Amino acid sequence: MIAGVVVLNALVGFAQEWRARAAIDALAGRLATPATVVRDGRRDRIDAAMLVPGDIVLLEGGDRVPADLRLLESAECAIDESALTGESLPSAKDAAATLDAATPLGDRRTMAYASTHVTRGTARGLVVATGDATEIGRVAELLATAQQLETPLTRRLEHFSRILLALILGFAVVLVLVGTLRGEQPLDMLLAAVALAVAAIPEGLPAALTITLAIGVARMARRRAIIRRLPAVETLGSTTVVCSDKTGTLTENAMTVQQLVIDRAHWHVTGLGYEPVGTIIPTVDAAVESPALRALLTAGVRCNDASLGRDAEGRWTITGDPTEAALLVAAGKGGVDLVAIQAATPRTGALPFASERQWMATRHAEGAGARLVVKGAVERVLARCTTAQDSDGRRIALDAAQVHRDAEALAADGLRVLAIAERIDEQPTAPLDESGIGDLVLLGLVGMLDPPREAAAAAVAACHRAGISVKMITGDHVGTARAIAARIGLRDADGTLHALTGAELARVPTADFADTVARTTVFARVAPEQKLRIVEALQRRGHVVAMTGDGVNDAPALRAADIGVAMGIAGTDVAREASDMVLVDDDFATIAAAVEEGRGVFDNLVKFLAWTLPTNIGEGLVILVAIAAGIALPILPVQILWINMTTAVCLGLTLAVE
Repeated sequence: MIAGVVVLNALVGFAQEWRARAAIDALAGRLATPATVVRDGRRDRIDAAMLVPGDIVLLEGGDRVPADLRLLESAECAIDESALTGESLPSAKDAAATLDAATPLGDRRTMAYASTHVTRGTARGLVVATGDATEIGRVAELLATAQQLETPLTRRLEHFSRILLALILGFAVVLVLVGTLRGEQPLDMLLAAVALAVAAIPEGLPAALTITLAIGVARMARRRAIIRRLPAVETLGSTTVVCSDKTGTLTENAMTVQQLVIDRAHWHVTGLGYEPVGTIIPTVDAAVESPALRALLTAGVRCNDASLGRDAEGRWTITGDPTEAALLVAAGKGGVDLVAIQAATPRTGALPFASERQWMATRHAEGAGARLVVKGAVERVLARCTTAQDSDGRRIALDAAQVHRDAEALAADGLRVLAIAERIDEQPTAPLDESGIGDLVLLGLVGMLDPPREAAAAAVAACHRAGISVKMITGDHVGTARAIAARIGLRDADGTLHALTGAELARVPTADFADTVARTTVFARVAPEQKLRIVEALQRRGHVVAMTGDGVNDAPALRAADIGVAMGIAGTDVAREASDMVLVDDDFATIAAAVEEGRGVFDNLVKFLAWTLPTNIGEGLVILVAIAAGIALPILPVQILWINMTTAVCLGLTLAVE
């Protein structure tokens, strides 16, 4: 019968974790990474696994970087490194740049790293590392050294089991000694000791525990959280700190236009993500229908290299730079026909974006002439403007000071600000040259950011009410991290918002590290090793830590945390493998819901223990009284075992489904 209990527990646990693994495998797309190389003077397309140090690799927009590369040439190249660094915006690359040896990973403009994606431009690079020698491989080494901790439940049960075992053995020894001294047969006393042990041990507990956790897993699956390991259910209920990644978890991971400013008129743009559904709402001194607004949106469509479309599953996706894609989405919300605009005014020339000039320009055929459109950093575009348009589309004198004030106000809200300008090109056939870009009309300013998820603020507030501290750990810039944290209500215990960068954290003395981490809510520009140190510091202070992440850089911390939570949509295979739970919808609110379920599971386990232990103690006392009174055992060990199992399953499990 005991063997049957063990087999039942093993089968239930195996079945649940096998189902979770199957669900995760369904989420993972296992595709080989191709690479374009130059070998023997010939261009060839090979599997990235065949690359060796010394190979020359060619990159272009849309490619996945197949190995760590030292860039030899670059042309307006930008790479999305969010899986490695956590930076939400693509990193501009410059092969000719000179960098200090201590330059942080996210700022190394002369390097391209394996598993990142090229968003625009082209580059040629020399393979300097493959496999385990890459930055991704270095993270894998951290992952291997991160120790997977026991859950609070297993620790408590282990402690409880040791105490119970000591008591049972003690009583059994006393029982045998007393019976022997009374002249009873040693074999009878051994049988009585076994009966006492069977009576006192809650045999139904393992089965009840496994089934209760499995019920919790099923409930969490309905709330879009896949549990990979059964004990993780209870761990969620014991969580005291949630360390969350920003990009894609607390935010949409989709750059979105939030504000439009023309002269002194402002518009607010609603809607999240890359789906062009939303409205443009006028605020101060702005009209719903404005020719100036339409001119600004149209210019954003023209001076643009991104594209917008649907994937095979019907989701809106982008190709190219997320910043440019956000302009297309905003134009769609404003009723601008993207296809018609691009067809009516085809591009006839372009100066691509370059990090040194911080703007791009395009020329478009328009009737017998041409229109020149420029977008980029406010101060750089403004320097080439001589006039501006007002909210009615009329040309007015340029008030540069007011434009700077408007830009600073948008930046203070954590928005990335672009200026867009244009003019009629009097020489439509002349070569497009940087020196000829001037005398522009400023159309307006565009403020955008990767916005918080709609449910994030409510989920953070629910965690705070439940006594759970929420900390943001991101590779993004500290200003962006602060802005998002303020929007979703993250705060320190004293109500303030304290942020530290990775560089500042590195200067904290080891003795003060744990205290500093406990006081800080936002960690920005942190390296993978620092994420791991933060988690371990919180655990040393007695916290049960849940860590969320989607990138390879998050994997070591996911493994070391009491419960690692990976993203199902945007998460990498490495992150999912290191986790205990996978969020199907990548939403922080799902974590709060899972914690709620975890607390319910823990409460039900406590109820079960509170019910079953007194019954077992009662059975043990019956045996003790019988021995003390010198009468025959009123119940046999196998009968006690049967009673314990049937009552635990048929009666005790009613508590598990509350």
